[in-house]
Amino acid sequence: FIYTTAKKDYAKNLLEVLDPKKKLIRHCLSQSDCVCSQGCYWKDLTRLGRDLAKTVALDHTMQGFPAQAANWISVPAWSGDPEDEELLRLIPALRQLGQAVGRGEGDRMG
Repeated sequence: FIYTTAKKDYAKNLLEVLDPKKKLIRHCLSQSDCVCSQGCYWKDLTRLGRDLAKTVALDHTMQGFPAQAANWISVPAWSGDPEDEELLRLIPALRQLGQAVGRGEGDRMG
C-alpha cells in the first residue's frame, strides 16, 4: 500500500516513478481516502480494512496518523537523494515485527 495525503493525480505520478511496471504496489490511497478535520488531512488506517494489531505505517510526520499513533514508525522526510538508504535500515526491525505477528505476538505488542 501507498497511503498519502497528496491528491490522486500526484499519487498516480508518484506510482509511475516508484513502480513503473506495476508489480510492487497493489493499492494507493490518496487525499480522498483521508479524513479532513479543520482543513488538515490525516490518514485513517482503519480504511485499509486490516487488523491494526498487524499494521504499521512509516511516515515523516506524526500528523498523518493521530488516531493510530501506536502503529506509527517515524522516518526522516525523503529529500530526493538517490543514495538515501533509510528504509533499508528498517528492514531488520520490520522483519522482527513480521515474525512476532506470525507467532501471534502482535496483539501483545505496543
